[in-house]
Amino acid sequence: MDYLVIEGYKSAAEEFSKETGLGPAVDLTTIETRMHIREAVQRGDVEQAIELVNDINPDILDSNPSLHFHLLQQRLIEYIRHGQVSEALAFAQTQLAPRGEDNPEFLTELEHTMALLAFDVDNTGTPDQIVELMAQSQRLKTAGELNAAILEALNQGRETKLLAL
Repeated sequence: MDYLVIEGYKSAAEEFSKETGLGPAVDLTTIETRMHIREAVQRGDVEQAIELVNDINPDILDSNPSLHFHLLQQRLIEYIRHGQVSEALAFAQTQLAPRGEDNPEFLTELEHTMALLAFDVDNTGTPDQIVELMAQSQRLKTAGELNAAILEALNQGRETKLLAL
């Protein structure tokens, strides 16, 4: 059951609960909200994802600076992806640079992200760590990190028990 809940298979979790007679350990309505948030990140709509997370629990991002930085970094990547260079520069300056001053790890990640403006990601000479930022896998990674934080905030498991077997 936990696999279905964590991975967002609401209808399958409901059916499993009905078939086995076992009540779900969590509120199944939260699945739908988490999936809307995950889908927003996966399609590059980070702003909507942040709004939805704050609707659930504003402390999720406040208590997890690394996650908050990665969401803002993904938003910067989306500006760059859409050719919005001036917006990307302004956003990096106002939202990400101050966080980089407080955390050297964030500064390094910000520098790699800003390198997207200098490199042609279609060029074979571009470093892999720069190219990977524009890949769909980067969105999936950010969405997964966010999903895990939401599950933790809702006191649900972050990993399925199947992984522990």
